Amino acid sequence: MGIVRRQSFLNSISFYFGMVIGAINTVIIYPNAFKDNPEYFGLIQILLAYAIVIATFTTIGIPKIFIRYFPAIKHKGQLFFLSLITPLLGFILALTTYLLFKSQIFEILNASSLLKENFFYIILLVFFIGFYEVLTAISRSFLSASTPVFINEVFLKLYSIVMLSLYWFNFFDFSFFLKIYLFGYVLKFIILLFIQHRNKRISFTLSFKNLDLVDIFKYGFFVLLGGVSVLIVTRIDMMMLASLLNLEQVAYYTVAFFIGNAIMVPSKSISAISLPLISQACEKNEIDKIQSLYSKSSINQLIIGGLFFICVWLNIDDVFSLLPEKFSVGKYVVLYIGISQLFNLASGLNGEIIINSKFYKYDLYSNIFLVFLTIATNYYFIQKFGIEGAAMATAISILIFNLTRLIILKINLNIQPFTVKTLYTILLLAILYVIINKLPSISFPLVNIIYKSFVAIIIFTPSLYLLNLSEDITSFLNELRSKLLS
Repeated sequence: MGIVRRQSFLNSISFYFGMVIGAINTVIIYPNAFKDNPEYFGLIQILLAYAIVIATFTTIGIPKIFIRYFPAIKHKGQLFFLSLITPLLGFILALTTYLLFKSQIFEILNASSLLKENFFYIILLVFFIGFYEVLTAISRSFLSASTPVFINEVFLKLYSIVMLSLYWFNFFDFSFFLKIYLFGYVLKFIILLFIQHRNKRISFTLSFKNLDLVDIFKYGFFVLLGGVSVLIVTRIDMMMLASLLNLEQVAYYTVAFFIGNAIMVPSKSISAISLPLISQACEKNEIDKIQSLYSKSSINQLIIGGLFFICVWLNIDDVFSLLPEKFSVGKYVVLYIGISQLFNLASGLNGEIIINSKFYKYDLYSNIFLVFLTIATNYYFIQKFGIEGAAMATAISILIFNLTRLIILKINLNIQPFTVKTLYTILLLAILYVIINKLPSISFPLVNIIYKSFVAIIIFTPSLYLLNLSEDITSFLNELRSKLLS
């Protein structure tokens, strides 16, 4: 766990710093920069949502294939070559499909005129997002997960905040802004490619003769469908809002979803470095090690994410008071998304374990069911409750998705992430909320947010330490205390 703690700490710095920048972008700059044209904000989110989903198709599961097979394959140059040629062919197929069936695609999506005018950007983004994920997998396989995380979470968001600020103060029109904003995705790909090349991590052998392509692509097929299913579950709400309502509603939903989904930050930092360790443990069938990673990820994520959720919901009215008034319609979107993601965090690294084990097919079966469930619930709830309905549908999907994964791992590997400390953590979080909610408020929203959040951290941290709810967090606090005292 030494590597996990060290890399997770570095990743957490990037994720939380990126979260602060992202919060400034999403909660302050986006709503104000696009106050008069929220549909422009919605357009950006839809372009990225479609690009990410399509890029997952075009890579055909290569990022996860690379991490899974990298420890076992001796002829790594052949694996590198496969990881280059496969996404390239996938991108060519996506480009050809767009050029041949553009009108039919627009009709199926019920695309607005604004989306039609800018749809080609999706195809360009597919290339750079797809290959960035491949480079990220390479970096993670060399146990250097913090580099792509920093580029994606810090560099890209700093770049975005500069471009958004320039647009906000009318340095250029929206058409030029969109081009230079999306160029950030090209730039981050170039930077990560340069880093991998400089560290001599990429070497190609123009052959596949030593690779078991049937086994590799059999795994990739299941991982691909599983990965796409997850993305559809998490992105379909936004896509269906654009189709059933309009891009303006996408803008309001995006802000609220970001606030509720921000508690997922700790899971990103932990899973980024734990994934190759889980892959190695599954390869050697080390069930005890898998159980250890599973349990520790669950309690660590629940503690950090739970504290963040409490801080968010305690200050939700103050947060929305800082936004243009029309964005306040998303208040309960935050609640639905936040609660569902809290369960997601408490479920630990269940998905990572399943896709790296011999039971990865079960993940696919549950994912396919969830895709249909998510589409059906979004179609019903969006038309009935608008953006709150989209959040309800997403929450239902996330809850069922994780419950299914928990059952799969319990039945097949006889492991589960929960302990009595899980219950203690939930009780501690509930007591913390009740106590702070009764404290008097300050009339200035920003000051009140800082005040209540600070009190929550001051009460929660020593309680967490005294109860020893997490070995990793307790160890980290001990190390931090030793360094401060010395």
